[in-house]
Order: sequence, then C-alpha cells, then structure tokens
Amino acid sequence: MDPIATLMSEHRAIERVLDALVAFADAVERSGATDKQELSRFVTFLREFADAGHHGKEEDILFQAMAEGGFPAEDGPIGVMLREHDEGRAFVGILDERARQDTAWSEADRRQIGATAHGFADLMRSHIEKEDDILYPMARHHLGHEAFEGVVEACTRFEALRERNGIADRMQALGEELAGRYGRA
Repeated sequence: MDPIATLMSEHRAIERVLDALVAFADAVERSGATDKQELSRFVTFLREFADAGHHGKEEDILFQAMAEGGFPAEDGPIGVMLREHDEGRAFVGILDERARQDTAWSEADRRQIGATAHGFADLMRSHIEKEDDILYPMARHHLGHEAFEGVVEACTRFEALRERNGIADRMQALGEELAGRYGRA
C-alpha cells in the first residue's frame, strides 16, 4: 500500500462528491425544494469518508509522522492543513443543521445551503491542491524510509479496521451514488 497514492485517490472521490454537492445545492436553490434526507446523505459521506477516514489518516498518521520528523505541527504546512480541516468541519456542521431542522427550508435556508456548499467546495479544492502539490511531495521527500514504512503500516491497519466494519465499502458506494446522481458529466 502506498498511503500517499491512496490519499490522492481519495481526493479524486472527494472532488467528485464536492461537484455533486454544489450541483445539489444549486438545484435546491433553483427549485425551492426541501430534501433533508439527501442533504443528510452528503453530510454522512463528508463526515465518514472525507473526515473520519481521509482526514483521520492524515491527522493521526501522516501529519504525526511528519511532526516527529521535524516538521512544525502548529505552523507551516501541517498547521495550515489542520486549520482548513477545522474550517471544513464548520461548513459541514452548517449543512448538518439544515438537514436536521424540523421545518421546511426557507428561501434563506436554501441560500445558506448554496453558499455553504460553494464555500466548502472552494475551500476543499484549494486544500486538496496544496496537499497533492506541496504537502505530500514534502512527506515523500523528507520522511525517512523507516518513518514512511511506519505510515504505511499504520494506514494499512486503519483501512483494515474500516473494511472490517464495512464503513469503507458503504462510504465508497454512497460517494459513487451521489456523484452519479448529481455530478457533472
């Protein structure tokens, strides 16, 4: 397993769902619809696949190894990535609030969903570009062989647990379904 290649592949899946989320939010704004269940499915994917799975491997494994290898944990590239993860969680929290609200969405709610979806997608696209083009190459270049092998082993264990629990397959299928339904051709 090459954890960097896996993380980059996960980025492609996340980008497809970001495109789908924006298309869904735009359709909600245009139509005036309330589809809390569908928004909740996006939130589930973003929390389970993108955050718990993908960001979990980055924060708990790769970034830790980089910090142990001398990269500053609070400043520099790792600090930027961690702050952006938190910003993304705030966006997803707003979407979750709209998915859970008791009343139908107002025009203001639909505008908020649209603005939040676009803001989150813009943040994550920029974030992904920085990781793919800057952070991951830095990790490959600067982590020693032993440290990188530790990342490989930890990511393999992490994925095995998610696979045993069925989370990986369910989230991958959900992402593909959402991207297929709303994604751009």
